[in-house]
Amino acid sequence: MVNAPVAATITGPALMAAALAERILRALPQWFGVEPALLAYAADAHVMPNFVATANGIPVGFLNMREHNAVTLEINCIAVLPEHHGQGVGTALVNTAAEWWSGRGGQLLQVKTIGPSRLDLNYERTRAFYAARGFLPVEEFVQVWPGYPCLLLVLPIRSCAKTS
Repeated sequence: MVNAPVAATITGPALMAAALAERILRALPQWFGVEPALLAYAADAHVMPNFVATANGIPVGFLNMREHNAVTLEINCIAVLPEHHGQGVGTALVNTAAEWWSGRGGQLLQVKTIGPSRLDLNYERTRAFYAARGFLPVEEFVQVWPGYPCLLLVLPIRSCAKTS
């Protein structure tokens, strides 16, 4: 018997306990298998604004953000428990962040991920996820993360901010 997808509720932006972020990240070793990076992402959740996805009251994913300037917001980290992949949770998190940023007058949402010059099927899925949501590749950098190519992607968003 296959379980039906459970609709996720998105809350935030708010700070999130590092331990909760760490629990979700540890369930995704194919993306968060470098211990110092995992711990840094978990710590970021406690100091950066987050949107949190819950299903039946249980956190199943999160997205935290870094504001670079009045135009650009970065998805610093997004993680969804494996059993909730393919159920729209990641899309809901990205859409919520884009709508929130647009409402504040923002125009670009950016994200960094492992670039295509490093063959990895998990990150191929990640890049496909972002492409399906309208993110455009900008450039692959080799200096950002030593030993890992860093692909910068951007999503142009329409500003919903009211002008006077």
